[in-house]
Amino acid sequence: MNYFHRQVQLWGEETQKKLQTQKIVIIGSGGLGSSIAFALGASGIGEIHMVDFDEVSHHNIHRQIAFKIGDEGKNKALVNVEILQQRCPFVTAIAHNCDFNVWSEKNIEVDLIIDATDNLPTRAEIDKYAKSKSTPWVYGSVEAFHGQVAFIDESSFGDSFKIVDKTPEGIAAPIVMHIASLQSNLALRYLAGLSVKKDKLYYLFFNDEGELVTQKFGLPKS
Repeated sequence: MNYFHRQVQLWGEETQKKLQTQKIVIIGSGGLGSSIAFALGASGIGEIHMVDFDEVSHHNIHRQIAFKIGDEGKNKALVNVEILQQRCPFVTAIAHNCDFNVWSEKNIEVDLIIDATDNLPTRAEIDKYAKSKSTPWVYGSVEAFHGQVAFIDESSFGDSFKIVDKTPEGIAAPIVMHIASLQSNLALRYLAGLSVKKDKLYYLFFNDEGELVTQKFGLPKS
């Protein structure tokens, strides 16, 4: 409890012990995924599965905080897991060097699924899988200077978004960390048993004057 002292001040020892029993999976171990892993891995989540088939590339490093020069060619999930175990000895971190569909066939039971991918078709598959398991998931996306976040429980991702496969625009590191932080806060509140606003899409962007604007929309139910 000394390691988690400042969190225990928030919600007490019993809630902190509850977090130790929770299991999550983070789909994607790049920009969003590594920031989410840093936040939740040091929060006392008992078991964290990291899923990614991709390897670190030189151009990833500026916005994917788990990686450093010299990590090129290493599997992203494996690098994240190594860091998680170094930062918090109380977490069981497991790397899966595969895509989401392969991971889903393993039938690993988790309490929450967190999306850290970069394409809509995979998110549609996550939603389909989550509904089949009656498990909620946290959606997050980021592009240029804007991002989206939602805690999805009963709503239909396929009815809310046009599922297309396109190459993302350019991206800066701070907005990635900002969206990952919002996803992590939603996840942590849910896993700790605190109230979470479900099936509401939060859209955040910087306007031409550099002002941060937040909008929210209800999502249609399945």
